[in-house]
Amino acid sequence: MDRYTIEQKLKSAAAFLVIIILLPYIISVFVNGADAAAGDGSKAFYVKVKVPDTEEADGVREIGWTDYLAGILAKEVPPDFGEEAMKAQAVLIRTQIYREVGSSEDKILSMDYMTREEMKKQWGQERASDYYEKYIRAVEQTDDTVIMYGEGYAWTPFHQSSSGMTRSAAEVMGTEEYPYVAVRECPKDKEADHEIQVFTFSYTEIQEACRDFLVAAADGEQAEKGYTFADFEIKAYDSAGYVSQLRIGDTICTGDQFRDALGLPSSAFSFSEAKEGEEGSEIKITTTGNGHGLGMSLWTAEKMDEEGRTYEEILSFFFEGTELKKDIQETELF
Repeated sequence: MDRYTIEQKLKSAAAFLVIIILLPYIISVFVNGADAAAGDGSKAFYVKVKVPDTEEADGVREIGWTDYLAGILAKEVPPDFGEEAMKAQAVLIRTQIYREVGSSEDKILSMDYMTREEMKKQWGQERASDYYEKYIRAVEQTDDTVIMYGEGYAWTPFHQSSSGMTRSAAEVMGTEEYPYVAVRECPKDKEADHEIQVFTFSYTEIQEACRDFLVAAADGEQAEKGYTFADFEIKAYDSAGYVSQLRIGDTICTGDQFRDALGLPSSAFSFSEAKEGEEGSEIKITTTGNGHGLGMSLWTAEKMDEEGRTYEEILSFFFEGTELKKDIQETELF
């Protein structure tokens, strides 16, 4: 056999070996898309993420796209979350990022995420590896899927649990831009962890916490004499049972303003008079639900998963009138 023949056979063997090695990746891209082909996230294309307290001079870090999505999921849902509910959340995250990228000139992302090292610290090496793979699967199995409304990406808010019904964006925000974020009955949210919580505040604490909007509307005399239980009146509720209008003395504010000022878990609340405390007169506030109440309830999504519903069915329930689509490859957006 001459030298030329030997070299040709060696080249052919090498080419065959390369094809064998790359074949699984090629098939994965063809069948599943870019996210799935990335595997553990390390081989995905990279995106720029704004990270506080990072060593990078500009506060920006590059991270694999799939790894980033899995890290956000780890921040937002527990590792024992149902697989279909987790996939629904993965689609919400991807849609939110696409909306963010569309309005960003520098294409730098800002959603907080959990790194592999943080997972190891929280769960230990072995469990962190198993949990990470579960988050990655949720990303891969919804590869490129987003929620569309008309020609644009839908607004996809979510919260831990509602008061028993999710809220209407039209009522809360005063806009008809998001008709698909509407009231949905979620009776199982009544069984959610920490669904009912009770807080006690002195009137002085409330006056201080709400100072920004109380001072603007109340005269100096009211502010000086302070408040009593008679100064707190719920004037109106929205159709999901959240406080939409509240009177504090002569000030009219929204339930969401009051919730944010006091750091309450929900604006579905009620008042009752408390006994005299060390800080003087006090008021008791009982809240129902966790979060703003708009969009998808994570608790109900989990219960739907347990009933055998798919992630498509979960998203269709919470965002009726929208459409799931396999969007363009992410590399075309960044």
